[in-house]
Amino acid sequence: MTRTPVAQHAPHRTPSAWGSVLRMLGIGAAVVAVSALGIGGFIAADLAVRVGQDAVDLEDAPEVAPPSLGAYPGEFAVLLVGTDECGEVSTQKLGERCVDEEGIRNDVNLLVHVSAEPRKVSVVSLPRDLILEVPECTREDGSVASGSSAAVINTVFERAGLSCVVKSVAEASGIDIGFAAKLSFDGVMEITDAIGGVEICIGGTGIRDRHTGIDWDPGLRTVSGYEALQFIRVRKGIGDGSDLARISNQQQYMSRLAKTILSSETLTDVPKVLRLANVVADNVDPSRELANPVRLAQLALALKDVPFEEFKFLQLPTVEAPSDPNRVVTDESAAGPMWEAIRTGESMQITGEASNHGGVVAEDDPSSPAAPESTAPDAPSPAPSATEGVVLSEQISGIDLNQQTCSGGKRR
Repeated sequence: MTRTPVAQHAPHRTPSAWGSVLRMLGIGAAVVAVSALGIGGFIAADLAVRVGQDAVDLEDAPEVAPPSLGAYPGEFAVLLVGTDECGEVSTQKLGERCVDEEGIRNDVNLLVHVSAEPRKVSVVSLPRDLILEVPECTREDGSVASGSSAAVINTVFERAGLSCVVKSVAEASGIDIGFAAKLSFDGVMEITDAIGGVEICIGGTGIRDRHTGIDWDPGLRTVSGYEALQFIRVRKGIGDGSDLARISNQQQYMSRLAKTILSSETLTDVPKVLRLANVVADNVDPSRELANPVRLAQLALALKDVPFEEFKFLQLPTVEAPSDPNRVVTDESAAGPMWEAIRTGESMQITGEASNHGGVVAEDDPSSPAAPESTAPDAPSPAPSATEGVVLSEQISGIDLNQQTCSGGKRR
């Protein structure tokens, strides 16, 4: 059997951390699909065949609406999973960090939920070191993987594949997940290249991280290809050096990537749309129900008019696991109201910091760099006032799509 190379990790496993790109893949892929459908039936048919080649059936998935023209009716959820597989390009870049191992880990797990009208989009990041209950799962070959009352989430893909990750997250969140997709290292680089790169903001004293090879000064920087992968893998050079700090840094990248993909400059650029559509087709393994251009168009149409302030990027609140200080468990008192608000389609107010671990700083923070006037991003929106909606616990860090942040760089 030919083994797929996966990234070798240092002690206390380094996450695949292409995560921020994948966090927006559900939105980006859907938008791309809509545009691609408008270019020609032959192109759409070709993309459909390629996207569907490695489609996965989800066990115990909820019933979903049939593909049809127009926006997807009602709510839906997509689980986006990032694995530590190395492809041809990433193997060349990462060298000895890509080795032949049998186990493939799902180091990034993002639950994207879109409510019924009026639409609200919630993207919840589940830490790779989260301990949760895993149900019994049926593998693609028909064999059965036994359940576990306490397993680390990034081992579930190796245990029983994408479907089991979906089933585990659905049970933990109480949210029906009808769609899923998997992406690896090469897809991160190629997607970023396809849209011409993403401008990021580096705050603090800059970033130096020997694990990723980054030594960057404070300020604005456009990253693409391998630099994009380096940026979203960085951990030691930001905040408190934790994986939770890295998630916040990835959310900065995610929000800027989302704006780039959803911008008129991208969607009216036919060659760029085609490049992105082809990259998605070649690098994404979707669930069966997602492997349909009409379905992707439905999802995209459901997203196109959502106000930026209703796109929430949240971290699952956690506390140290009693059994292992290197693992975390869900902070149920904080997470419960969040999951309930998502399930019922309520607006949410983020009261926690953009990062509880220093991974990012607000753009108006004194430690953020003063960007050149000609290239500075749009000014951040004022903090939300007390409006109707669920006030989230201060233990939940996150941002909305209007908020600009910079990496909490620390040159160690």
